[in-house]
Amino acid sequence: MIASSKFKLLIFTLLSLFAVNSSFANDHAGEATKHEEEKEFNVGEMIMHHIKDAHEWHLWGGHDNSVSIYLPVIIFDEGMKTFSSSHFYHGEHKKVFDESKNEEVSYFAGIGPAEGYALFHEKIYKLDEGQIHLEEGHPHNVKVSDFSITKNVMSLFFGAILILMIMGSVAKFYKKNGAVAPKGVAKFLEPIVLMVRDDIAKANIDKHKYHKYVPYLLTIFFFIWFNNLLGLIPFLPGGANLTGNISVTLFLAVCTLLVTVFSGNKNYWSHIFATPGVPLALLPIMIPIEVVGILTKPFALMIRLFANITAGHIIILALISIIFINKNVAWGGLSVPMALFISVLELLVAFLQAFLFALLSALFIGAAVEEAHH
Repeated sequence: MIASSKFKLLIFTLLSLFAVNSSFANDHAGEATKHEEEKEFNVGEMIMHHIKDAHEWHLWGGHDNSVSIYLPVIIFDEGMKTFSSSHFYHGEHKKVFDESKNEEVSYFAGIGPAEGYALFHEKIYKLDEGQIHLEEGHPHNVKVSDFSITKNVMSLFFGAILILMIMGSVAKFYKKNGAVAPKGVAKFLEPIVLMVRDDIAKANIDKHKYHKYVPYLLTIFFFIWFNNLLGLIPFLPGGANLTGNISVTLFLAVCTLLVTVFSGNKNYWSHIFATPGVPLALLPIMIPIEVVGILTKPFALMIRLFANITAGHIIILALISIIFINKNVAWGGLSVPMALFISVLELLVAFLQAFLFALLSALFIGAAVEEAHH
């Protein structure tokens, strides 16, 4: 059974890498056809294209042969305007000279309901005399308020629905059968739920207070874990890098900050504003340090999750790029096994980062609710 699982994992990862190779090859071939000349493979541009957010959900192919799901654009500019992102990607392809890079960069000028706007590096700007104007590499045009349903937002919805469906089925099982030996999905998830409750919540929060924080810790653990696993799908067509988006990790860190701050008791705040054993003359120095410490803890949570997930994706894409940099498929004998190893390691990292985020959140909450020791 274990050998079979490992074999399936190996096949899955190899197919994932094949999908990446196919996508890169189509992109490169399509670009050469379009410009009628071979262009140098740009590793940085390719990596950023695959890990950043977008207004389309690219499935496979490149340029004229690409297959994508065009997502709804929602902007506020003298009122709300909605239209499909296809009005950008199928719009007028323009270029502007970037003096900071000494080269021309491309952008999409909208057509139809998107007329008068441009999509530049996945940001939406108002056109000025039909053009994008750059100053030191950055658009000088007015940037509109963008509330679009992007690829990461769609991935967020999908991950949330998946968690609700799985947890709903587990809850339904226990509601129907009571406290019995678990079966199916419940058999797999029960040990993980107990681990979060006993090894994370109970071990780090006061034994009389940890119960009310278990739902929050379970939520962030499964949300991060599931979306970390879904984030491995960028190496298959149509994936998104949700937990590698710093806005998402920032929101999760702020949630932990708010739970910690609003759970803080008298003992917690007295250590912030009147640290025991510290002379009164030093309090003006200690108080700002303690306040900054409140903010640096969730900041560390945010950066740790963002950096680890993004770094894993970048390493795999960089290893695969060796084939295209050297323009020789023989390099696949080196880059593919290395990328395969990192891909398998990413499965462990996906779980580990969810565990660490929940564990550190429990530590911060536990410190906030801890009673004074006499």
